[in-house]
Amino acid sequence: MIIMKLVQYGAGNIGRSLVAQLFSKAGYEVVFIDIDKEIIDALNRERRYLIQVKDVHSENIWVENVRGVDGRDEEAVINEIATADIMATAVGANALNYIYKTIAEGIKRREKPLNIIICENLRHMSKIFRQNLALYLPEGFPIDERVGLVETAIGKMVPIMPDEYRKKDPLLVWAEAYNTLYVAKDGFIGDIPQIDGIVARSNFDAYVDQKLFVHNLGHAVTAYIGYLVDPENIYIWSAIENEIVRGIAESAMWESAHALISEYPSEFNESNQQVYIDDLIQRFGNEHLGDTIYRVGRDVTRKLGYNERLIGAARLDLKNRVTPRYTALGIAGAFMFRAVDEKGQMFENDKKFMDELDKQGLDYMINKYCGLNQSEHKELIILIKHAYALLDAWDSNIAHHLRRQ
Repeated sequence: MIIMKLVQYGAGNIGRSLVAQLFSKAGYEVVFIDIDKEIIDALNRERRYLIQVKDVHSENIWVENVRGVDGRDEEAVINEIATADIMATAVGANALNYIYKTIAEGIKRREKPLNIIICENLRHMSKIFRQNLALYLPEGFPIDERVGLVETAIGKMVPIMPDEYRKKDPLLVWAEAYNTLYVAKDGFIGDIPQIDGIVARSNFDAYVDQKLFVHNLGHAVTAYIGYLVDPENIYIWSAIENEIVRGIAESAMWESAHALISEYPSEFNESNQQVYIDDLIQRFGNEHLGDTIYRVGRDVTRKLGYNERLIGAARLDLKNRVTPRYTALGIAGAFMFRAVDEKGQMFENDKKFMDELDKQGLDYMINKYCGLNQSEHKELIILIKHAYALLDAWDSNIAHHLRRQ
C-alpha cells in the first residue's frame, strides 16, 4: 500500500489542530516543517500528538503517523517538498517571506505538479504567493501548470495553550469541535483530495471575505469592546455574554453581512447569513475552550490594516451603502486595547503601538496603520473618530449612548 505524504509547513496551532489532523485521519503521513526545535524533537520522538476538543462534548483525538523536519535544514526541507503528494502552509503571513525560496527549490526538483494549500489569513493569498514564489523560479518557469495555489477559509478557533500545559506536553493542542476547512476549488491542479472535513467551493473570494469580515471582525470586536467593558475580564465567552458587547459585535457582523449580500448575491442572502452569525455567536460563547480576549485582540497593528478585518470590512460596507457604525466602534476599541497575557504582559507590538498613539495622536495613527486619508476616506474617518470619542467618554450611561446610534 502506497502512503501519501502531506508536507505541513508550520507546526503551530492551525497546522496541528486542523490541516494535519484531517490528512492524518485520511491515511496520509504528515511531515511538519518548523524552526521550533522543541516541537520538532517531540514530533520525532512521539510520532503522534493529542488534540483535546474543548466543547460541550469533549473528545481526545490522537493524530498519528507524523514526524518533523527542522526548517533550518534547507536540504532536508527541499527533499521533503520534492517528494510530497500535497503541501500546506500555516506559518503566519509575516513568516512567508522566509520560506518562498526553499519552496521554490523543492518545486524545481519535482517531476509532478504540487498543490499547496495556503492556510494564511489574508485576502488574495494565491496571487501574493504566486508573485513571491516566481521570484525564486527560473524565468519562463510554467508556474501555473506546475503549482496549484489553493486559498482557504479557516474558521477553527484554537486558544493559546497555558504555560503549565505546554511545559508538560509541547505537542498538546486544545481546539473547538468545529472541524471544517474550506478550500478554493479552482486553485487545484488535477484531482482534489477527497478528505473528510475539506470542502471545495467556487467563487472563493466570497467565502474569504465572509470569514474575514464577519467571523474575524466579530471576534475582534468582541475582544475590543469586551476589554473596555471590563479590563479585568480574561475570556471571550464571558465578554460575549455581556449584552452591550454582544449587541455591538453582532450589529457589526450584520453590517458586513448586508454588504456581502450586495457584493455576492449569488452566494449570500439574509437566511444563510443569519445561520452563519448565530453559529459564530454560539461558538464565541464556548466556555470550555477558554479562549482569551488577549489572544483574539492582540496584534492590533496588523488587524487595523487597510484590507484587514476591521478597515476592510468598513470599506466594503461603505462601497455597498451600508454605514459601518458598529464596525467603527470596534475599530475605535482597537485603539484602546491594552489587554495582557497570563504573565501580565501586553503583546510587544501592541505596547509600542499604544506608546506611539500617546505621542502622535489618533489622526496620525489612522493614516499610518489604517491607510486612510481625508481625501478618499473622509466618511469612515469621521465615523471612527466619533466612535473613539464615545468610547473615550465611557461611563455608566454608555448603553444609553449606544442605543442612540
